[in-house]
Amino acid sequence: MHPHLLPELNPLYPWLDRAGLAVFAASGALAAARAQRDIVAACFFAIVTATGGGTMRDLLIDAPVFWMHDPVPVIICLVTAAAVWLVPRRWWPERALDWCDAVGLAAYAVYGAGKALHFGIPPLPAAIMGVVTACMGGIIRDVVAGVPSIILRRELYVTAAALAAGSFVGLTLLGLIAPWPMLIAVVAGFGLRAGSIARGLSLPGYKG
Repeated sequence: MHPHLLPELNPLYPWLDRAGLAVFAASGALAAARAQRDIVAACFFAIVTATGGGTMRDLLIDAPVFWMHDPVPVIICLVTAAAVWLVPRRWWPERALDWCDAVGLAAYAVYGAGKALHFGIPPLPAAIMGVVTACMGGIIRDVVAGVPSIILRRELYVTAAALAAGSFVGLTLLGLIAPWPMLIAVVAGFGLRAGSIARGLSLPGYKG
């Protein structure tokens, strides 16, 4: 990829990564709390949910697996899990897990696509890496929790991640100055997912 197509690094990128980690960790810990698991299980759920997608992304783009070289991601997961587990479940809104997941989905889709671009991945695969980063942790969480995977529901999920990652890559290629591609893409992805949660938006299913 030509160097001028790479997204500009700016101070907001690390915060985007941390935000995605925290809210995905919260969604994992909430899943454990709903299943009435102990604090160790809550920590495990938080870690696999928050790091699952990024681990898959880093392996595919031949990057160092991020949490193996920096203790901060795991610390964020553990602190978030402890905070969630200590708060009585009745204090959490009914769809708190879905809303936490929506924030993490948008943030991580953009961050994953941006990291792939920085490692020289072409635009289309980079956008797909954004989707993988955003969705894989939630899939692992649901499998471990023994509940139907979120990607099998009619609500827009992968589509919202694809919108966030795709719009980020597209706006970057158009030369929009940072951090606007990131901000616009996060808002777009979260907005679509929020509409799906609040209004039940979905794409037409296969009719045969």
